[in-house]
Amino acid sequence: MIFTLLSLLIALIAVYLAYKAIKMLWLNSWFNGFIRGIFGLSVLVLGGFIALTAFDTYSYKQVLQEQVVGSVSFNYIEKQHFDALLVDKEGKETHFDLRGDQWQVDARIIKWRGYLASFGLKPAYRLERISGRYYDIDQETKDSRTAHAINESYYGVDFWRFFNSNPHWLPIIDAAYGSATYLPMQDKALFQLLLTNSGLIARPLNEAAREAVEVFN
Repeated sequence: MIFTLLSLLIALIAVYLAYKAIKMLWLNSWFNGFIRGIFGLSVLVLGGFIALTAFDTYSYKQVLQEQVVGSVSFNYIEKQHFDALLVDKEGKETHFDLRGDQWQVDARIIKWRGYLASFGLKPAYRLERISGRYYDIDQETKDSRTAHAINESYYGVDFWRFFNSNPHWLPIIDAAYGSATYLPMQDKALFQLLLTNSGLIARPLNEAAREAVEVFN
C-alpha cells in the first residue's frame, strides 16, 4: 500500500508539472515566448521523468511478513537443459530457458532505516532475475550460461539502482539484492519462492523437488 500511495503522489506531481508546462507553452506573448518556451519544455521533460519514476516505484511490492511471491517449476528438455516456469504473486506465467544443474532467483529489496523504520514501514521487493549454473567448474567457465530478467525498469529510469550505487545520498533507504540459495533443477520439480525481512528463500513443494534437494545436499 505504501508504495502504491508513493507512486500516486509522484504521478500527481508529474501531472501538475506537465499542466504548468503546457500552460506556459500555450501563451502567445512573443516578448517572453522564447524564455517561456525553454522553461516550459524543461518542466515538461522533468514531469515526464517524474512520471517514469512513479511507474518504476509502482513495480515494487511491500513485504508485509514472510509471504509467497511466486513459484518455479521445471520441465526437462535435454541434459542440463530445462524449461523453467515462473508464476508470480499475481498469477502471471513466464517461461525461461535455463541451462545447467542449478537455478537461482534474485530480487531487489528496499529497506527503510532510521525514523522511517521506526514508523513500521515494511521492506519492498521486485523479482529481478532467474539464472542457471553448472556444478562442474570447467562447464561453468566454458559453457553457455543462461540468465534472464524477470522485471526491468524502462527508459533508463531506475531509482533502486541510483540508491544502490549512491547509498550515502539518502541513508534512510537501503537498496540491496536478495537471492535465493542455488537449488537443483530436476524434471517436474516445483519450488515455492518466499520473501522475508531477511531476504529471498525457496522451498521444495513436491516430491521431485524434495528428492533433488536431498541428492544435492
